[in-house]
Amino acid sequence: MTEDSLVRLRHALRIFAEERDWEAFHTPKNLAMALTGEVGELVEHFQWLTAEQSATLDESVKEEVALEMADVLLYLVRMADLLDIDLADAAARKLLINEQRYPADKVRGSAKKYSKF
Repeated sequence: MTEDSLVRLRHALRIFAEERDWEAFHTPKNLAMALTGEVGELVEHFQWLTAEQSATLDESVKEEVALEMADVLLYLVRMADLLDIDLADAAARKLLINEQRYPADKVRGSAKKYSKF
């Protein structure tokens, strides 16, 4: 997803909310709570699967997962819009932080948290 596509999505969501007069409901608190619920719905699809099963979903389940992932993205983008956060920039900054926390030569093949090295 490019920064331009995030900007277009943010604009489309803003219009979507305005057309429905939902701005009063789209507070950062409410969106964070809705986001949490959607993440829970996403997790449900994987809850009892093995690692292998989770990587080889049948097409109908994969489509359901895609739509739940879309819900998560939509709430996240809408929340970022309200808080005036550039998600692409924030993600790039976080990746740089993680590169420092998890140097490839020290963590390759390990799932340990950075503070455990």
